[in-house]
Amino acid sequence: MEFEMIAKTFRGLEEVLATELVNLGANNVQLQRRAVSFTGDKSILYKANLCLRTASRILKPIHTFDATNPDEVYEKVKEINWSNYLSVDDTFAIDSTVFSEQFRHSKFVAYRVKDAIADWFSERFERRPSVSLGNPQLMINIHIADKKCTLSLDSSGESLHKRGYRIGQTEAPLNEALAAGMLLMAGWKGNTDFVDPMCGSGTLLIEAGLIALNIPPGIYRSSFAFEKWNDFDEELFDRLYNDDSFETPFKFKIYGSDNSPRAIKIAEQNIKSAGLSKYIELNVVSVQKLEAPAKNCLVVTNPPYGERITSADILGLYASLGTTMKHQFAGSTVWIISSHMECLDKIGLKPSEKIRLLNGALDCLYCRYDIFSGKRNDFVAKKHNNFRS
Repeated sequence: MEFEMIAKTFRGLEEVLATELVNLGANNVQLQRRAVSFTGDKSILYKANLCLRTASRILKPIHTFDATNPDEVYEKVKEINWSNYLSVDDTFAIDSTVFSEQFRHSKFVAYRVKDAIADWFSERFERRPSVSLGNPQLMINIHIADKKCTLSLDSSGESLHKRGYRIGQTEAPLNEALAAGMLLMAGWKGNTDFVDPMCGSGTLLIEAGLIALNIPPGIYRSSFAFEKWNDFDEELFDRLYNDDSFETPFKFKIYGSDNSPRAIKIAEQNIKSAGLSKYIELNVVSVQKLEAPAKNCLVVTNPPYGERITSADILGLYASLGTTMKHQFAGSTVWIISSHMECLDKIGLKPSEKIRLLNGALDCLYCRYDIFSGKRNDFVAKKHNNFRS
């Protein structure tokens, strides 16, 4: 039986997530703000949690209604037969997301939803389930846009971007879902060598390995919230979790480097935790001394922005990155993300594509550079002639 679901994501990743969902077999896929709605059965719900690389959580809506104040929310929530989802011995927690002029305080909305559920049970059983912020049996999400309220069960629990392989991190680690989204936008499929010249704690390297081998990112997690639901199908989930028939061989190599020995040590630990050591080679090398391991690499990197990580010569670092890419990586495609526009200008290369992304709270540009040898006009003319022929 099919039902509606909503996959939450981060700004700028909606279209990538929609493509993932279509490839997964989801139906009625539609873009929303920082989310994608879709339909599917229980198998799709489990696979969405296991396999989606750019989702943060998967919600299952159970009730939609209009309300203009918290008291109306309370009354509507109290109309639901909560014994379908909870017992008095269970624990629950409420998460709220509010985009509305009429509801100013999302925490107060969550508080009223909690009251409605507690009162529903108290009136019928003279007992009520307890609220647990740590590890509840049921996680409930209330989403309000203007006056439209959607009450959903959170099937994921902890955000899906927290894969479970990370042991340590550097000062400004890249969100795993954002890293995967950047790689998918760059067209990474594991059919070339991959290079990250400023790899930090190794997030891009690991996500590149998971994509190349087609390993579901959710296999590292210890649990999902849906495993505590009344209708959890353990046999179905075990079958999906243990199915490795979709994994693909990876014939190339992933290279990560950084000028910080500490960062490389952390990356090494994370890569080992992910079980990808045989596919990823690490080196302590500055950008200035970096050499391309092969022709036609894909380079994706997240250099310091000068926001959270400071560098004595941040502009010079970007200039060196551009110089190294031009002289050492002819024939390769390079993608660089940064929130620092002046730094991106210092790369000295003209981007062929720019994508706006949000890295944490920072507005960023994700820029593509096609690296060629000789003059750019000759390169463009050659591409044009090849296209016409």
